[in-house]
Amino acid sequence: MPNYVSHSLAAIFLLVMLTGCVHRQFVSTSYPEWGESHEFHSSDRSTPLILRTLAPPEPAAAPACVLLVHGMNEHIGRYGEVARHFAQQFTVAGFDFYAHGLSNPVLQQANHALRAGAAEQDVSDAYLAQLALRDLEPLRHNLHHALQRFMELCDAQGEPGRPVYIVAHSLGALVTASYLIQQRIEGNPVKRVQGVVLLAPGFAVSEPPGWRGWLANPLIKLSFHAETHFLYPHDEPLPVLVFNQFIAAITVPVLDGVFDILSWPGLRSVFSPISPTWVRNYLTDSEAEKARLRADGWIVRRTLLRYVKGIEEEIVHFRRRMDQFTLPYFLIYSAQDPITPAWGSEDFRRTTVSHHPDNAVLALPGLVYHQHLFLSEPMRSELLQKIEQWIHRRLHSTE
Repeated sequence: MPNYVSHSLAAIFLLVMLTGCVHRQFVSTSYPEWGESHEFHSSDRSTPLILRTLAPPEPAAAPACVLLVHGMNEHIGRYGEVARHFAQQFTVAGFDFYAHGLSNPVLQQANHALRAGAAEQDVSDAYLAQLALRDLEPLRHNLHHALQRFMELCDAQGEPGRPVYIVAHSLGALVTASYLIQQRIEGNPVKRVQGVVLLAPGFAVSEPPGWRGWLANPLIKLSFHAETHFLYPHDEPLPVLVFNQFIAAITVPVLDGVFDILSWPGLRSVFSPISPTWVRNYLTDSEAEKARLRADGWIVRRTLLRYVKGIEEEIVHFRRRMDQFTLPYFLIYSAQDPITPAWGSEDFRRTTVSHHPDNAVLALPGLVYHQHLFLSEPMRSELLQKIEQWIHRRLHSTE
């Protein structure tokens, strides 16, 4: 085990040295806003949340309200076309999680400067807002307040009490699913939420392809295995349980400490890897969208390793209680996605699909792409239509 750990640490050291060296990031165009902006504070932090809303031509006639939830390191400004599509029928809203988009202090200040006439702004340090994200609780807090504010706005536009649906991607889907379980456990179910669409949900740790995977996957798998199989009992025989707990007592604190140390000032500028090229290649098959991704300076390009470790711990925790997820869902995932591997979605499906008759699963065999709402045509429109059809089926079943 010590040799395995040392080899894994050496591999991750080489990986971050190759991908996380000097990186500067600039923005020269203002943040891509859409819809109406509603600013409010969800905590005592100085950076407010901005809820963006769009309504159909006759808002009072909209049968439901749809909240869009973005993924890790991206921003809701990217979802303007998606919002306009859903707003043909539904009242739609979206927001930026803390440390993302205009909920990131560095990016918000840069946007103010650009609007005031600045030609360019350095946003290289935007990733440092992740220091506050040792787990996903701040993001769940954002979701809770955005959801409450959205329901108030929905009621003001039409008949009170209209159902709400959440369309959530990747890390946003993990935040949404864990939030809904948390609300149920605490006895505060969000009754207005009548269903959730989970797009490539972050229910598994990433598995980088190619030579990067050869370097990084051993450490990723060791850390995940230690958290999943060693730290928590699994009805093993007593000798196996004792052995696993002994291994956990060594590996889990060591790995936690390594990720913490590499996120310290001085070290984090080297050991916080930038988003590698392979990630962009697996996001979408659309060349136009890839070009937009390359030019989008509002996407946070670096990630603190402590934040990565916190997300992994959240995945482990979610998987231990995902059988308690009872809300109707439409699960969409790519069978060959390396960013959020299919085994996470498949485990979730096996555990929960029988919990509600309206649960639906769309596995896309052979597809490697992660961002389904940004695929090339005609698949993008086909998937949007399937989501709309599922929402309408839910609306009819609850009448």
